[in-house]
Amino acid sequence: METFNRIAPDVCLGRSVKIFGFANLYGCTVGDESRIGCFVEIQKNASVGARCKISSHAFICEGVTIEDDVFIGHHVCFINDLFPRACRTDGTLQTDARRLGRGLLFWAESPSVREPLSVPGRL
Repeated sequence: METFNRIAPDVCLGRSVKIFGFANLYGCTVGDESRIGCFVEIQKNASVGARCKISSHAFICEGVTIEDDVFIGHHVCFINDLFPRACRTDGTLQTDARRLGRGLLFWAESPSVREPLSVPGRL
């Protein structure tokens, strides 16, 4: 493991886990053969499965479970807000680009989202 990592004593690491510089892990579980990139934070009660790749600058907050063989791209940020302002009161995603952020590309196979919501550089 590289230097400058902050790995709390309560972190459970599987075998052959690779953690690159400036990672911050506490109270979490990381499965076998997973790779944690630079500047990644994984909070308590989060779980990363086996053979996952968590790219640099990702933030995995409390309560998130990532299953086996998952790739998390650069600067992905999870939230644990059960009622974010981007959602309507019925739980469907608010597709108004002003609420989601400029330049956001969002793709999902849910009935409420059928195509990318915005084009980078436009609202």
